[in-house]
Parts: sequence; C-alpha cells; structure tokens
Amino acid sequence: MRFSNLEIKDSKHSYLNLIYYFLHSFLIEYPSTYNISYFWNFGFLAAIFLMVQIVSGVFLAMHYTPEVSLAFFSIDYIMRDLSSGWFLRYLHLNGASMFFLCIYLHIFKGLYYRSYQSPRRFVWVIGVLIYLCAMGTAFLGYVLPWGQMSYWAATVITNFVTVLPYIGTDIVIWLWGGFSINNATLNRFFSWHYILPFIIIGLVLLHLVVLHQFGSNNPTGIKAQIIDKVSFYPYSYIKDFFGLSLFCLLFLFIVFFMPETLNHSDNYIEANPLSTPPHIVPEWYFLPFYAILRSIPDKTFGIIAMFLSIFLFLILPNLDVQSYVKSLFFKTLYKKVYWFILFNLLYLGFLGANSPVQPYVGLGLLGTHLHILYFLFIVCFLSFIEYYFFNLNIRFK
Repeated sequence: MRFSNLEIKDSKHSYLNLIYYFLHSFLIEYPSTYNISYFWNFGFLAAIFLMVQIVSGVFLAMHYTPEVSLAFFSIDYIMRDLSSGWFLRYLHLNGASMFFLCIYLHIFKGLYYRSYQSPRRFVWVIGVLIYLCAMGTAFLGYVLPWGQMSYWAATVITNFVTVLPYIGTDIVIWLWGGFSINNATLNRFFSWHYILPFIIIGLVLLHLVVLHQFGSNNPTGIKAQIIDKVSFYPYSYIKDFFGLSLFCLLFLFIVFFMPETLNHSDNYIEANPLSTPPHIVPEWYFLPFYAILRSIPDKTFGIIAMFLSIFLFLILPNLDVQSYVKSLFFKTLYKKVYWFILFNLLYLGFLGANSPVQPYVGLGLLGTHLHILYFLFIVCFLSFIEYYFFNLNIRFK
C-alpha cells in the first residue's frame, strides 16, 4: 500500500498533536489540589536526584574498570588524575544519600497522610517497588569501589541467600560466579548496577501515569472536587522549584565542603579477603534494617525479620482499613503512635551505626518488635476502632 506525501504529513501531525496533548495534560493542565503543602515536593526531588545519579553514573562508567586488581585504582584515577573526576565521584556518592533522603521523606509523608489507601493502592505498591530497586542498586554500587567495606559488605549480604533450604548455597555460588567473591562477582554487580537505574525510570513513569489517573492526595485526606483544584502550572511548579533550590544548596554544600562525611574510612583501603574489618557498617539508609538483622541472634530469623520489616511497606494497603478521612491530621491517637514509630525507626538507625554489643543489641531487639508490631497489629487495631466508631456514629445519627 502506497501513501501520498499529504497523508504522511497528516499522520506526523496527528502523532505530534497526540504527544503535545499528552505532555500538556500531564505537565500544565493537570488538576492539582490547591491545598497541597511542601511535603509533596519530595517525589519531584527524588526524580531529580535519580537523574543526577544516572548522568553522573554514565560518565563514571566510562572510566571505571570492573576488574578486582584494577577497580580500586580506577577509582583512585578518577579522583586524582581525571579532570573534574573528583566532582563526578562526589556527585554520585552524595547524590545517593540525597536520593534516599527524598525517598524516605516521601514515604513518611505517604504514611502520615495515608496515601496508600484506595484508590492509590497501586501507586503505593509501585513506589515501594521503586524503593526496593533503589536499595538493590545502592548495595551494588557500594561494592564497586572494591575497598574493605565494599568487599565485606558484599560477603555479608550475599550470604543471606544461604538461609534458603536446599538451593541457598547454589544460588550464592551462582551470584558469585564461583566459590568466593571474585572478578566474575564484580562484573555481575557492575552490570546490574548499570541496568537497574533504567528499570527504576520505567517504574517511575508507571508510577506517574497511575498517580495522574487517580490524582494526588491532599493534607486533609478528603476527596477533593474539581472546584477545589488548580492547574499544575504554575502553582505546583513554584513549590517544586523552591524546594529544589533549597535541596540543591544543601547538596552542593556537602559535595564541595564535606563530601566524605557519610562515607566510611575503611573503604579507602583496598579489599583484602584475609583481613576482616572490626565493624562492618553499611550506608546510613540501610542502618535501621541492619540493626534489625543484628538484634536477633539466630541468623535465619534475623534475615527473615529484616526482610519482613521492609516488605511490610508493600502489604500496608491491605492491613489498614479504608476510611473516609485518610489524613492523620484529624486523628490524635493515631498521630501520636505514628510519631513514636517514626522515632523508633530513626533510633534503629542510630543503633545500627554502633557496635553489636549490649545494650545496643537489646535495644535493637525492642525496636524490632515495635516496628513489626506497628504494621501487623497496631495499624489494624487503630483502623478497626476508627471504622467501628465511624459506622456507629452514622447509625445513631
């Protein structure tokens, strides 16, 4: 079948019009609740720092050598000999911390305003999957410098799989590419660290599409009508870019004046399989879950508790009963419990940064029980009480 030039031009114009309509409806005329606060900035900020990570990571990959005898020295070359290499490395190193800071604030905002409830359950699930992929990407990236902390962190984390009956040891050998962490392991970790961010981009786009289908939540937690909304541009743009300017100032201050604050000094020692560091410490964004792992003496139950504490976020929409008013702003008891659990999670992070001795281990065990009990029982109990009294009030009226 042959097409005339006029028909081809018309088809091109129709595709361009479709793309223009799609972008215009998503970025300009999208109806946004007028009363959203600056807490709604963190999703946008996380996306910006994700792009910083991808761009800086692509340029770093051009000079990195994924080989056990050269990886450590390739990082040294980037820092000392490559023009502006130190800037790229510190952007990538501290950009991960800024990304996770935005992710955690975004999650805590969603927990406070209960954004995981219907009709945004799928939005929440995709967001948690983004978080899990980001954790995997960060762990793989932590191994690549091939310092002492990198090597032994990889040893500890990959050995988690050995708790699986019958197949655990075989999976670890497959992950390592041999019977110990070697060159094949580093190559596999580098490949996955390069691929996963692009998978995260796909999940982010899906997250936005589903979010725009149902609309954003708002601080009151009450379903907003069309008359209560304004166009996304320029109102939300002003809030987003104001928050971005503040976070960029903080980010650049860390990059230029205190870039090594969040990095462990042992990672500037080349990996040595014969010398174990006295205290293996992950990055700060893993510390709460690391404290949960260490607090339980039994290895199997410790790993189960750690992964359960993470995957509880994924099943949270099924644990919390649907309510008409979602926000904790109007729920005095629920709000107090929320702040207590948030403080407990931060305290677990503090415990994870300390040596695994008493009283830190015992306090970590207490914090672990509180964290799991909150999601499995306290949330369900408070939701049931709220739902029961709400229906009872309607019945009497």
